[in-house]
Amino acid sequence: MDSYVEHNAKAWDWEVERHNIWTDGCTQSQIEKAKNGELEMILSPFKQVPPRWVKDVEGKNVLALACGGGQQGVLLSLAKADVTVFDISAKQLAQDQHYAQKLGLKLTCIQGDMQDLSMFHDNQFDMIYNPTSTCFIADVVHVYRQVYRILKPGGYFLTSITNPALYLFDEKKVMKNRLKVKYTLPYCDLTSISKKELERRMKQHDTIEFSHTLQDLLCGLTDSGFILTDMYTDKAGFMLIDSFLQDCYLAVRAKKCTDSL
Repeated sequence: MDSYVEHNAKAWDWEVERHNIWTDGCTQSQIEKAKNGELEMILSPFKQVPPRWVKDVEGKNVLALACGGGQQGVLLSLAKADVTVFDISAKQLAQDQHYAQKLGLKLTCIQGDMQDLSMFHDNQFDMIYNPTSTCFIADVVHVYRQVYRILKPGGYFLTSITNPALYLFDEKKVMKNRLKVKYTLPYCDLTSISKKELERRMKQHDTIEFSHTLQDLLCGLTDSGFILTDMYTDKAGFMLIDSFLQDCYLAVRAKKCTDSL
């Protein structure tokens, strides 16, 4: 693993210990609904995934990519999908294993870097489900190409994209209800801030993040061979930012189509 990947793995382990909402499992209500085939799931921070995006998963081979925490993978498994959870954080995966044991689910949990999917076969999965996480990796297009390879023809890639514009602002001032443009895009924690600031953030267990370009985030999908079939946007959860920027996150449903248009 790259050093920043190793750091992010430890950062997410730390988030599990402090019961971060994205690491703390699913609710009993979600569990009961999933048992009846009603999947109450998210890709982006707040809005629920449209039911048509995740219908008919029973018997399907699904990769829950960068999806640990005892949440989405568990719900897909409850809906009788054959689920593999792949995540960088050992403690995130332990959450999935805990729910699998508690609920009697067959979940395959694998620790690894989402930038290396070489262990999976060509055309292996019917669906790949990827909540907001490409902001934690350096090369998003490389991931898209691997996802395309391991999806079956006609399979769907569900992913959430962080709007690069979120990385323009001074984070300290945002927390004080002020917006000040501070950084140029594309943003990268490794190069956009000082070494001293980076060291401070790493000591505080902050994740290392990357903004990417819209060219890579969206055209990277189509250049890899995907067709974009649906999309919706979501807010950030910070009132000030949401009042200026309506589309903080983009949830995308992309289809692997091998036929020429």
